[in-house]
Amino acid sequence: MTGPLDGGAHDGRDPDERAAFLRIPAPRTAPDDMTEEERPPTPEQRQAPRAPEPRAPEPRAPEPRQAPEAREAAPVAEPLSHKVLMSLLGAWALSACSAEETALVEAHLTECAPCADEALRLRDAVGLLHADGNLDLDPLLRSRVLENALGRRPARVPVPGWAAPYDAETARLDALLRDIGDAEWHAPVRLKWYEDEGAVSRRTTVAGVIGHLMTVDGLVATSLGLDDPIGSDASAHPTERTENFWRAAKPPPTRTVHEPWREQSHTLIRTVSFAGRGVAELSVSYGFFALPLRDALLDRAFECWVHGADIAEAVDYPYKPPTSGHLHEMIDLATRLLPAALAIRRRSGLATPARELVTAGSPGRSLHLEIEGAGGGDWFIALDSPAAVGSRERAVAHVALDGVEFCQLVAGRVSPEDAAAGQDGDREAIRDVLFAAATMSRL
Repeated sequence: MTGPLDGGAHDGRDPDERAAFLRIPAPRTAPDDMTEEERPPTPEQRQAPRAPEPRAPEPRAPEPRQAPEAREAAPVAEPLSHKVLMSLLGAWALSACSAEETALVEAHLTECAPCADEALRLRDAVGLLHADGNLDLDPLLRSRVLENALGRRPARVPVPGWAAPYDAETARLDALLRDIGDAEWHAPVRLKWYEDEGAVSRRTTVAGVIGHLMTVDGLVATSLGLDDPIGSDASAHPTERTENFWRAAKPPPTRTVHEPWREQSHTLIRTVSFAGRGVAELSVSYGFFALPLRDALLDRAFECWVHGADIAEAVDYPYKPPTSGHLHEMIDLATRLLPAALAIRRRSGLATPARELVTAGSPGRSLHLEIEGAGGGDWFIALDSPAAVGSRERAVAHVALDGVEFCQLVAGRVSPEDAAAGQDGDREAIRDVLFAAATMSRL
């Protein structure tokens, strides 16, 4: 059975009436009775754009991991104390801080200059670290360090006190020679000394001076049974040895003479250091006189200082006198040799004759030599016999000199007339002693 709206053909209406009836809309439900979906849109809703329907998310490739510095910093927390922030600088430099700590540290670095400087140093230090590098030391490092150290200066041995001035002065001269350039080895040097009544000089080079020191040091070497640097048949006279060395050096000496001189001085020090006590009294011949080894090395220390000062002056290099203790020993050696030098001048007719006969009860006259300044002291020089011992009670004259000036007089660098700073007493005795001191100098 069909209802009145089922479009049946037998509802009692003609077709036209029936079509009009179907175009009439059915009555609408009251708004209060509509559901949310059934209610018509408001004018505002009709004007608003329609939200797209949700779609299932498409699969995405994973994003690459970002470095800690590139990550979004976490919100800055409460500020930390300066001490805590400073303790985090190392971790910050290694990028080991959290995002929050990084933000706190970097904010602090903009306000604290000391921490900013420290952070830069730590970051530079981190750049030197290599995760793949081996932190173990090179097994050959120790041997290389020792080889280099021993090459510059041999290992110290217990040097006898009487050899210490020579050890010190050769080391000082060695340091000077290491500092000069190749061209300065050819710088002209004028060596000076005093003979009889006048000054004498000889022109050479820096290399020639070192050759001179090496050849005269050879006299000490031969007394110890070591090789003579200029041959076993060389003269024992210092001046002749030097002249022969200079003549044989073709071409003239260069800086190549440095190493043989240096090695010879080291060998002398090592030999006397291990030779025992008796070696100090071993005789060293200079041809026309001899000295015990302890005095010979002190004499060589004096010559090394004097010629080192000559070289320093030639190359415009600062060079100080020896230490006061070593200077005192050098002055003492000169005063012990002065009576013999005065006797030689007297035999040559260059000094006044002795005035008193030296006997056990009368040691003869003396001269009081007062040395002022570094290395100073009081010495009493016997005037009438080299075997006598000077005394204060028998002093007939008094001379005052600066310590360095007295050494320059003995080295022939200062004339006797210009040497004395203060004089009192017997004028002839003073003159004889000053000239005798000057003639102790030699090439």
